[in-house]
Amino acid sequence: MKNKVCIIRNQNASYSLLPPYHPDLQYPELVIKENFDPSNKIFSMVRESFFKLGYDSPNYNTDKWNPLGWLINPGETVFIKPNMISHKHLLNDDWDYVITHGSVIRAVVDYVYIALKGEGKIIIGDGPQTDSDYDKIIERMSLRQIQELYKKYGFCIELIDLRKERWMEKEGVFIDTLKLAGDPYGSLSVDLGKDSMFHELDNMGKKYYGAFYDTDETNLHHSNGKHEYAVCRSPVAADVFINIPKLKTHNKCGLTINLKSLVGINANKNWLPHYIFGSPETGGDQFNKETFKGSLEIFMVTLIKKVLLKKIPIVQLLAQKGKKIAYKIFGNSEEVIRSGNWHGNDTVWRMCLDLNRIVLYADKNGILDPENMKRYFSVVDGIASMEGNGAVAGSSKETGLIIAGEDPISVDCVCALIMGFDYRKIQLLARAFDISRYPLFSHKYDEIAVISNNYEWNGSITSINKDTLLYFKPPFGWIGHMEI
Repeated sequence: MKNKVCIIRNQNASYSLLPPYHPDLQYPELVIKENFDPSNKIFSMVRESFFKLGYDSPNYNTDKWNPLGWLINPGETVFIKPNMISHKHLLNDDWDYVITHGSVIRAVVDYVYIALKGEGKIIIGDGPQTDSDYDKIIERMSLRQIQELYKKYGFCIELIDLRKERWMEKEGVFIDTLKLAGDPYGSLSVDLGKDSMFHELDNMGKKYYGAFYDTDETNLHHSNGKHEYAVCRSPVAADVFINIPKLKTHNKCGLTINLKSLVGINANKNWLPHYIFGSPETGGDQFNKETFKGSLEIFMVTLIKKVLLKKIPIVQLLAQKGKKIAYKIFGNSEEVIRSGNWHGNDTVWRMCLDLNRIVLYADKNGILDPENMKRYFSVVDGIASMEGNGAVAGSSKETGLIIAGEDPISVDCVCALIMGFDYRKIQLLARAFDISRYPLFSHKYDEIAVISNNYEWNGSITSINKDTLLYFKPPFGWIGHMEI
């Protein structure tokens, strides 16, 4: 059923305010029946998506119903990855349309626990943005309360911040690095080499910018035919990977759902190319066109960032003051195309597809095996979504959606359609169908089937009426280049 994707829509649905987000009813299959929360309609939406996908249908509405039993065996390790990018919106203190809500996570956890039959392990983890406050994130998700609930029943849920360090900033300028524990199960280095999506750019003299000022580190791992990633062991070594992303747009690759969200499994984000220096005229994708102002900005920013690596206080202070002046001269990042924030970014989609191949095909030692594809499932939190300049600076869009399926490409393509975007115009999706030794797909686009409680969204993905779509606003650098 990898080609099937379920969309459940409830336009009146809102997130419960009562952690640990008990079910709205005491359903017969649930093991933990401590209480119920009539306001938590999210639980029933997740449950309905499992039923409509046809999982264990004969036992539905009985105490034997085990909708994830086909995916998970007792005693296994299940890694659950929510979107934990940041504790808040870039411009304000909003958060419920920025990160996955705890009520969606709780519903998935309950059915994973049923499949495990109380044996095995659940790990909930992600690598937030480098400057994000992890404790604030899990507080807002209410993950501690979910963890404590299960502890009462003798079952341990691990919560892991996969980052090895947090970058401390002041007024948008790097000032120091705070060392973190990272993944307690360690990390792996995986070199995709010729199987990397970057291989076709080899021998072109490209220079990549990663996630940090130290560009030499980024290019050391992506040069001379080597395309190497540092990934955390726990998501790669798990028996089952369950992604619970947020439904959002993204300024560098159009949208971020399943495929883009795997940036969070990295042990070192600076090994991830984010853009190529320059503009298309010079072989880059940092800017959309070559200008004197852009060239001057590249020179000045590169020089300043290299000096900032030395952590000299007076330089940090001057950079903080100078950044405000620079925005007045060169323009704000929410209004000016820079840092690969546009439809011509030819870098981020390659990095994302590489990471998906690693998660799906690498074993606990980082060895890739094309015959051993990891079991995978996705439940997308689209109750409160983000449009515009995502992934942390966009606007809220109340959509009331839960989207679920077994195949990340199918789910992302359905999400893109419902958002009003053409997958063929989004390299992250269009190139995911490329033939490879490590394929990310098992069917064609027009073979994707949609199942929904909205009768207008039932049928082949190609048969859905465009008048029924939700039409998200694209990021500013994508307007006119990704819409249907």
